[in-house]
Amino acid sequence: MTAPTPGIDGFRTPRATCLLAPNPSPMTLDGTNTWLIAEPGSSSVVVVDPGPDDEAHLRRVQAAAVDGERRVATILLTHGHPDHSAGAARFAGLTGAPVRAADPAHRLGAEGLADGDVVTAAGCELRVVASPGHSADSVCLLLPADGALFTGDTVLGRGTTVIAGDGNLGDYLRSLAQLRDLAGAREVGLLLPGHGPMLTDPLATLDYYLSHRRERLDQVRSALAAGAKTPAEIVAMIYTDVDPSVWPAAEWSVRAQLDYLARADGQP
Repeated sequence: MTAPTPGIDGFRTPRATCLLAPNPSPMTLDGTNTWLIAEPGSSSVVVVDPGPDDEAHLRRVQAAAVDGERRVATILLTHGHPDHSAGAARFAGLTGAPVRAADPAHRLGAEGLADGDVVTAAGCELRVVASPGHSADSVCLLLPADGALFTGDTVLGRGTTVIAGDGNLGDYLRSLAQLRDLAGAREVGLLLPGHGPMLTDPLATLDYYLSHRRERLDQVRSALAAGAKTPAEIVAMIYTDVDPSVWPAAEWSVRAQLDYLARADGQP
């Protein structure tokens, strides 16, 4: 395992560098993390999550990626939400690189990303870990050489993520448990999220994420018992620790929690 050191926009490992997109918001934190991955001295680079369709950001990523005589070997998407993927087509046009994604709708000139796939490029090996939950098409990418896991929105650098409209809480809990197993087996020593800073204690982070979800489910049960009828009413009762500006997004998670609890086999 290698300790993170300051990088261009916050952090880097020996093989991964973060470039921060200029799209800060309560949902995206400081902005989207675009990751450049390459073995030192490699003639090519992998780009993960080009981010929004922001020309200045994409040009900056291109300049950092090529850095002399390098080429962009491939573009990988952790999932298809626009703050991660909207710039992918334009970036592919700038660099000539294909786009790989779990969702066929976001692929360009390349195959998909499925659990267990191994992407070998830029002198590195990246292992695909399917992590549906935040969205149906979410994947994480394991970089064994750095003991690092690119988590997209499955795990954030600060706070917790929402279960989006195309996500599922049961899937998310299973994904978190799978990632915790990787951390427990010491395969992962760093989490490199799609938003926010690096996390250097993956096991503690994933334990917190799992306990937080159990706590929220208990709170939803209590809100229902107290007479709450709608997701908005539940959010107002139990998301008092969250900025009200993101309450509409919190309703996505509440709907996922209600669906989970309504299933006969649902377990917190």
